[in-house]
Amino acid sequence: MWLIAGLGNPGLQYQNNRHNIGFMVIDAIYQSFSFSPWSKKFQAEISNGLIDGEKTFLIKPQTFMNLSGQAIGEVLRFYKLDLKNFIVICDELDLPPGKVRVKTAGGNNGHNGIKSIDAHCGTDYCRVRLGIGHPGSKELVHQHVLGNFTKSDQEWLSPLLDAIAKNIALLIKGDRCLFMDTISQATKNKNLQ
Repeated sequence: MWLIAGLGNPGLQYQNNRHNIGFMVIDAIYQSFSFSPWSKKFQAEISNGLIDGEKTFLIKPQTFMNLSGQAIGEVLRFYKLDLKNFIVICDELDLPPGKVRVKTAGGNNGHNGIKSIDAHCGTDYCRVRLGIGHPGSKELVHQHVLGNFTKSDQEWLSPLLDAIAKNIALLIKGDRCLFMDTISQATKNKNLQ
């Protein structure tokens, strides 16, 4: 059994924010596979289905980004899931737009959602970090992450979401290198800034 969590903030006003790219990926996965209707429990929107024969829960915490670990911790404990079967998808300022990095454990790199998960669940889980680019100045970070993706961002964002959804089974199988290579090839030559 697997849990895949996308990080973001609840509410229509945040729906298209860069910070919500994790929610966007979860929605793309949901649309690519046969999942149950969304239900609200564990302080989250949650759905379950099969990915490559593996029972998988998709979760979008509704606690706001900085408290994501509360909802995720509840799900992990309720279903008695091991952290090795947990994948979190989040935005990453320090990666260029559209770049993907996958790793297990490590630091939070200043990401408050990851800090919350680490505090509530531990650190030994898979992190899929999706580049949203850095605005160049620390003073502009808050505005940048809570800003909406632009029309030109869609040139790389849509193919990225689609590629991750279509290839998420590679992560479940444990083939992180092939996952990153496949995503890179699928999004190659897109208009990345």
